[in-house]
Amino acid sequence: MSESSPPKHGLAETLGIPRALFWAFVGQLLFMVGDGVEAGYLDTYMLHHGHTQGFVNEMFTFYGITVMIAAWFSGPLSDLMGPKKVMWLGLILWSVLEVGFLALGLGPNSGPMILLFYTLRGFAYPLFAYGFLVWIAAATPTAMLGSAAGWFWFSFSAGLPTLGSQFARFAIPEIGELRTFWCSLGLVILGGLVALLFTHEPTGKKRLLPEHIPTKDIFFGSMSIMWREPKTLIAGIVRVIDTSSEYAFLAIMPAFFVDHLGFSLAQWLNLLSLIFLSNILFNLVSGMVADTLGHRFVVAVFGGIGGFVAIPLFYYVPLWFPGNFWAVAAAGIFYGATVAAFVPLSGLMPQICPREKAAALSILGLGAGASTWVGPAVVAGCEAVFGPGMQYVIWTFAVIYLLSAGMTMALTISPEAQRYNEEAARRGEDTPAVGH
Repeated sequence: MSESSPPKHGLAETLGIPRALFWAFVGQLLFMVGDGVEAGYLDTYMLHHGHTQGFVNEMFTFYGITVMIAAWFSGPLSDLMGPKKVMWLGLILWSVLEVGFLALGLGPNSGPMILLFYTLRGFAYPLFAYGFLVWIAAATPTAMLGSAAGWFWFSFSAGLPTLGSQFARFAIPEIGELRTFWCSLGLVILGGLVALLFTHEPTGKKRLLPEHIPTKDIFFGSMSIMWREPKTLIAGIVRVIDTSSEYAFLAIMPAFFVDHLGFSLAQWLNLLSLIFLSNILFNLVSGMVADTLGHRFVVAVFGGIGGFVAIPLFYYVPLWFPGNFWAVAAAGIFYGATVAAFVPLSGLMPQICPREKAAALSILGLGAGASTWVGPAVVAGCEAVFGPGMQYVIWTFAVIYLLSAGMTMALTISPEAQRYNEEAARRGEDTPAVGH
């Protein structure tokens, strides 16, 4: 890995943000705020308007599947069209499908239309967000990749669900639930236009792979890379592990804290806010630290081993200190930080596969999407094998995170990739995304 430092020209570079992509980061934040407006109340809105919990679960399941597919497609489409066009596609799809979702689905309260448009809208935001992640990898010097990845995940998770939910919290009492959904459309369009109209970095405007590579080879290559470059498969599995516990805990922890431990719903929501705040802030910290200590080290030690420690603490601390909110909050903050410590994977992958960055990052996108159902599946598997009992779920996740630390240590940069990165840096390109 090249250790050359990029020239510092201003505050953006000092903070680890590539200056040419500054407005894209701002736009990404606004886009994800809009996308996250519904996160805190769509399920309850549906239940309050006559839909069953089974229908709501089905809707979110189908949505998760399309999110996972689009996260993978963002890589080969960026190779084929250029990341900026992929982001435009994501913005247009989100806008059109959201109009259908609201005007034909939620407005008249039509179950089939709600299911159709919400499922299809799952294709949209990953094209915008993960297309931007490919653009970052293609245009950012190696020495800044960790920090840039940290800022990407900061803008992503600060919007979805954190600031988006807060926007809804204040907007709903003033304008009502349905109008708040329409506001989310405005925020998404505003964010997308800021990102795409104010960002003129040239790499993202063009196809990332040479013209002579056929389209079918690009799409097949984004999947075949998992067996041609097995480290991408390992990284994809590690990425699945990263947020799998989050999705599992969102399903099982509210009942544990409120019904079993006697926390109030307000206390649980405050605890959840602290966990997400920790996660957002440490997204930045882990990316910046990785540029100094190394990407593998941060992911393996602070992510894998850290998760092995943090997950049991999050379960046992409230049992050891009954009713002590701040003791539990400390454990939750620690847990949120360990989940964020996996962020440097997004900076490591382009260095492992410098000739096929988009394809490599598409595997991380696939892993991110898969974690939405793998986490709950682990819970179901534990109940089937061990029977009911939170401790089995907790220790299963703890062991899985420990295994991820070992897998991360296998994510070394080959001598050939190292030479490629160093030669690109000497040419002033640093991390070009061209060629197979």
